[in-house]
Amino acid sequence: MSLHPSLRASNALGAKRNVLKRFERAALLKKRGQWKDGDRITGLRKTKPEE
Repeated sequence: MSLHPSLRASNALGAKRNVLKRFERAALLKKRGQWKDGDRITGLRKTKPEE
């Protein structure tokens, strides 16, 4: 019996993600100087992941 492609090993999940979690976006914007502590965490601007 073969294994369904969606059940492959977790090492295949090492691909680049194109969606960031909110805390990752906040850290990236803070690093770029576009967000600072005390600003609203909701409604963050869209960001692309760092290369």
